[in-house]
Amino acid sequence: MVESEVTSKRGLGLSALAPRVVQSEIRAMTMESDLIGGVNLAQGVCDTEVPAVVAEAAKTAIDEGHNIYTRMDGITRLRRAIAEKTERMQSIVVDPEREVVVTSGATGAFHAVALALFDPGDEVLLFEPFYGYHVGTLRTLHVVPVAVELDATANWALDLERVRAAITPKTRAIVVNTPSNPAGKVFTRAELEGLAEIAKEHDLFILTDEIYEHFIYGEMKHISPAAIDGMRERTIIMSGYSKTFSVTGWRIGYVIADAKWIPAIAYFSDLLYVCAPSPFQHGVAAGIEKLGKTFYAGLAMEHEVKREMLVGALRDAGFDPYVPDGAYYILASMKHLGDVLEGKGAAERARSLLRKTGVAAVAGSAFFRAGKGEDLLRFCFAKKDEDLEEACRRLRGLK
Repeated sequence: MVESEVTSKRGLGLSALAPRVVQSEIRAMTMESDLIGGVNLAQGVCDTEVPAVVAEAAKTAIDEGHNIYTRMDGITRLRRAIAEKTERMQSIVVDPEREVVVTSGATGAFHAVALALFDPGDEVLLFEPFYGYHVGTLRTLHVVPVAVELDATANWALDLERVRAAITPKTRAIVVNTPSNPAGKVFTRAELEGLAEIAKEHDLFILTDEIYEHFIYGEMKHISPAAIDGMRERTIIMSGYSKTFSVTGWRIGYVIADAKWIPAIAYFSDLLYVCAPSPFQHGVAAGIEKLGKTFYAGLAMEHEVKREMLVGALRDAGFDPYVPDGAYYILASMKHLGDVLEGKGAAERARSLLRKTGVAAVAGSAFFRAGKGEDLLRFCFAKKDEDLEEACRRLRGLK
């Protein structure tokens, strides 16, 4: 299990869990970076420029009075844009009236989906290294997250036998984050087809977080599990435009699912958040409508350059980085740094790096079960060029 505390708290109210919950290591490092005026490569804030068409459409929406509640599943224009874009780019046909819910970010999507589909005591498989918000959300609902280790020595390859070994009668779903945070893993068609067979055999959902779908490098291709034969009905797609349009504070995400699951998902999304911000829905809709393949290709190329900048600086500083195939994070090993960074574990060494260089990173242990990931730090490269260049300059001065 990811966290044994989950089972010990089962059946207790959230009041029993809350006193033991602390802010994520990502937010903790962001706050420490802010205190010293550091360069924050800890949090995936994505502070690159917002596309003009997106920003202007949101401003216009405010001026035109789109400032009140929307339908709980989002404005029609945005749902249609999401459906059309999904069919155009992934060949997945989506009914915008019955199969799309606009949510408060992809994290809001995951929360609503988990409330709709799982009961306390259910088990959900996640791949390690995992995204902490996925684990945290499941834990707060008393759903048990079960980690399945990816092979770091083989570019985070998936071992299907490990997946099978982790399944119990209580397993209800498998979470797939592709491209992944923090490893930047892009699941291959062969891996997804293998997971599809397991899901069908054991009657499991596939919950796929595709928030980084447009951040793909080299020859890799993004494939949604929903595009695999026989998987449309049991796959729940969760994504959004926080990263793609550099609007992480706008909280515009979405769920695509078979129509039979949508009413419950929409109900819990409404219960938690009421609706995503109305004018920002209009801004994102305009961006989807007007920004096509050229924009998405340019986004990937821009971030591939940023990836190479940071990989080079990390190597020069003595780190051993895993080069990601997608997303915009780099996990880097500290095994060659010896005593350059003080501390016993990744969290202490991340703070040592911040003190020495003014560059904030996140402890790798935040993405693993207890006792693992202590030799890793995670760095984000979705930064303005001048900020990333400054971070690279500071890192090279580490030795």
